[in-house]
Amino acid sequence: MVSSAPDVFDRQLVRARQRRAAGLALSNFLIDRVAEDLSDRLAAVLRRFECAVDLGTPTDAARRALAASGKVGAIIVADAACVAPSGAAGCGGAEAARLVVAADAEALPFRDASLDLVVSLLALQFVNDLPGTLIQIRRALKPDGLLLAALAGGDTLIELRQAFAAAEAEIEDGVSPRVAPFSDVRDMGALLQRAGFALPVTDVDRIIVRYRSPLALMHDLRRMGATNPLVERSRRPLKRAILLRMMEIYAERFSDPDGRVRATFEIVWLSGWAPHVSQQKPLAPGSARQRLADALGTRETKLPGDGGR
Repeated sequence: MVSSAPDVFDRQLVRARQRRAAGLALSNFLIDRVAEDLSDRLAAVLRRFECAVDLGTPTDAARRALAASGKVGAIIVADAACVAPSGAAGCGGAEAARLVVAADAEALPFRDASLDLVVSLLALQFVNDLPGTLIQIRRALKPDGLLLAALAGGDTLIELRQAFAAAEAEIEDGVSPRVAPFSDVRDMGALLQRAGFALPVTDVDRIIVRYRSPLALMHDLRRMGATNPLVERSRRPLKRAILLRMMEIYAERFSDPDGRVRATFEIVWLSGWAPHVSQQKPLAPGSARQRLADALGTRETKLPGDGGR
């Protein structure tokens, strides 16, 4: 599928920074926390998935959660940095449990109706065409297949974004994009419906992390491979004056009494099922057999001009 969406994120740069982070002392606390949540969500699903794909998760945290769940058979790792096999990928045979395929989230190589489960942790926030990716995932899922994905939400690093904007406005009389924008949870449910998922659900987990300074936060983001990947990012070196003023503003606005500063990570969870005849369907309008007033044990009051309805 060829995307017509504008390029907001430099995806080659995202992959390069993730490779660089892998060579550093990785900071995995955030993705490990999300993987624990994935384990809890899988535990609540009363079925087995014979063929699962880990789409773009930058560490092995999702794969470890899948393997430990006892509910997953073959696991395919979709990694854009690996060498692609010929043909479209799918599950089949014991070798699939160790299969790694070259699969960019914007151009999936999976056959239609070939997967039982797709999971993705902290990767889809850097997709330029998220609606297109969700459509591709839904097509690749078998009927009654499940998507579970976690991505950074709109309030992620809001403190850093505001501090940088205030510092640049003071010193440069303008603001450059230094912190990536992320999707709002209110839009995610609509995107799942637009992609054709049944029973779509979105929810949010807000994680507040405390650092000794804004500079320590920025070092942590570098070790996550999560520094600014925007196509329109400034190519000029960050001025020392802006950095120092940003740190001052950050400490003034977002510090605790002990001097440590707060950083927000908003995790938006998406879940949706590929449609299947066995799934619950909403009742047709007017098909109710009991009045709401009776169920609530209250008296029904008719409005003037309602025609006796």
